[in-house]
Amino acid sequence: MSAPDISLVDVASYLPGEPISADYYAQFAESDELRDSVMFRAPTSRHHVAPDETAIDMIERAAQGLIERHGHEAIEDVDILITHTQVPDMPFYGAGGGIAHRLGMRPSWVLDLHNGGCAAFVLALNVARRLLASGEGRTALIAIAQNAAGQVFDQPGVRRKAQASVPGDGAAVGLVALSSQSPILDIECRTYGEYAGDMTLAIDPPRKWWQAGPGEASIGFTETKIAKVLARGNRQVPEVALAVCDRIGLSSKDIDLLVTNQPNRVFLRNWREALEVPESRHLDTYDECGNLFGAGIPVNLDRAITDGRLQAGDTIMMAAFAHAGDFAGAAAVRWGGRN
Repeated sequence: MSAPDISLVDVASYLPGEPISADYYAQFAESDELRDSVMFRAPTSRHHVAPDETAIDMIERAAQGLIERHGHEAIEDVDILITHTQVPDMPFYGAGGGIAHRLGMRPSWVLDLHNGGCAAFVLALNVARRLLASGEGRTALIAIAQNAAGQVFDQPGVRRKAQASVPGDGAAVGLVALSSQSPILDIECRTYGEYAGDMTLAIDPPRKWWQAGPGEASIGFTETKIAKVLARGNRQVPEVALAVCDRIGLSSKDIDLLVTNQPNRVFLRNWREALEVPESRHLDTYDECGNLFGAGIPVNLDRAITDGRLQAGDTIMMAAFAHAGDFAGAAAVRWGGRN
């Protein structure tokens, strides 16, 4: 018995507030030994979550596009909800239950993923298709919220650092269903456990993140760590994308649209060159949105669809790596258009 067709039916996204220009961070910038690193060349603008805006608020606003196109029933009747929040509003649990309640859902499955990082959408897509193929439901909703820029990176002490000018906030949702509309052709997910723990928090004076005390938490970048992350990311994203291409019989040069996470301009350039995809077919919103972490792929995909950059029959390749390189994933979808 052949496996059922499972499709990424649609995506919708949300960017909070008005764009914040690079000048905003320039006014706070201090001398930083990593100031000239290629990892931290600031985008022209990005968006910040509002002080009182929760991850659930962001997802609810992102979901409005799906509701407008498919009706409330398409969301309320979802069987599987898979979420990822970059900075959970409550440390002991994810946003899944609250999202289900806010959207009027009664899903059989609610899964909060945290290990997917910047590749969370690909990981969630893989989980959704496996559950749907096994008979656990007919539809799944993937919900990704990136909310670190306006909360972690805009702290008074952190925003003086070079790393603070790169992240942007945003949210997106994807509707997955038993359908042949826009079939998922293949997915590759790889865990590199040897790199787990290489991404760390830096607090001065040192303390656990949950302990009270002075000093704000930022990412513990060093020149050595940056070199390792650049090497891993440059290698991992093309590797997982090429693995998918090989299994579906597609040359990477024939990818119609490449959608990746977008940590910086260097990664974006290196990935498309490695895959031999021209710049015109690699979606890049870095200068408008900055690094959107896990929301980057679905936000950019929504932008591509809305802007008419995809035609029915086009093959989309989504690829990303996470954290300091402990996870990477790629997924191919044959786009069938929005109904």
